[in-house]
Amino acid sequence: ALFMLVDTPAFILNEATLNTNFNTLAQLRKQSGCKVLYAMKALPCSRVLEIAKPFVDGFSVSSLFEAQLARDILGKEGEVHLTTPSLIAKELYELTTLCSHINFNSLSHHALYAPIAQTQAQIGMRVNPKLSFLTDERFDPCRPYSKLGVDIDTLWQSNHLEEKEIHGLHFHTVFSAKDFTPLLKTVEKLRRYFGNKLEKLEWINLGGGYLFHSIDDYQPFIDVVTLLRKELKLDIYIEPGNAVIGNAANLVATVIDCFESDGKNIVILDTSVNHNPEVFEYQRLLDIAEHDNTGKYNAIIAGGTCLAGDIFGEYRFRQPLQIGDKVTFNDVGAYSQIKAHRFNGHNLPSIYLQPIDGEIQLLKRYTYQDYQQQWTMST
Repeated sequence: ALFMLVDTPAFILNEATLNTNFNTLAQLRKQSGCKVLYAMKALPCSRVLEIAKPFVDGFSVSSLFEAQLARDILGKEGEVHLTTPSLIAKELYELTTLCSHINFNSLSHHALYAPIAQTQAQIGMRVNPKLSFLTDERFDPCRPYSKLGVDIDTLWQSNHLEEKEIHGLHFHTVFSAKDFTPLLKTVEKLRRYFGNKLEKLEWINLGGGYLFHSIDDYQPFIDVVTLLRKELKLDIYIEPGNAVIGNAANLVATVIDCFESDGKNIVILDTSVNHNPEVFEYQRLLDIAEHDNTGKYNAIIAGGTCLAGDIFGEYRFRQPLQIGDKVTFNDVGAYSQIKAHRFNGHNLPSIYLQPIDGEIQLLKRYTYQDYQQQWTMST
């Protein structure tokens, strides 16, 4: 009912949920002494970054554009940490002016670029701990033949820690984790491998991938961070993205057609999986607010493009959906709007904010001019 007046498709940010998630992280920061970076890759919307600013120590970025936007929001204050396998030589100087920390993804990039980068930024190394906690290799940074980070055995055999050629270590091993077991096992393996060499570092970045808002017991996290800070005398960073924004946004669509195909009800929406590409990429089944497990009406919910696989899935409803009805997808804040595209020329969702107090506000509406600018070539 709250969303009946928005123009669809509509991507709606919930400020109250965002604040709750940031307050959870603020409490963790207070209890453990960790530093918090928001991982911009989940959703780099400027309003989200502005809301994040008082709660975080800075932003985690993966590219020059993200670093530029991070500095636009932070100004000179706050940290910007870059971690990417896509470090490009011509962008390096500008990145060093924007980033406080640069984590190299390989020993080859470190050898090439550390002499330049270390003049202005702290230098880190992404390590691959060779511990897999995921069954789906598409999400697993520690999959066989991984492109992400320096193999822990290779790093152990090198002298980078002894020679103080790096200031910190970064790792990221999980996706949507709902307990801290992977974190504890990874930290244990790092300590077993490197021992007191870790004391030569200034920081360790534990990465992201933990859904803090879905975890009941924070004590294991608090204990391990407190222990690392006390025994190794270094800073500990985390960089949540999905944990901040994932459950803080909805996608609202309108039913534009209903018909039967081979005995099943088909419902076409004015949005598509192209506005949440992970549905197609990973066969993800989204949560629909109007879905009811006990409902007697079945329908295949489909997007409005000509892609045959533009299908969200089969859902149940208490009564048949009709043209003009609204359908609300929950928990679509992360990796949706940032990946959305205009296949078939279908417009991107408008972006709204549901503030803590007051009426829903329109933040951005895309126009034909945006589409035209993207595809008009200069002569």
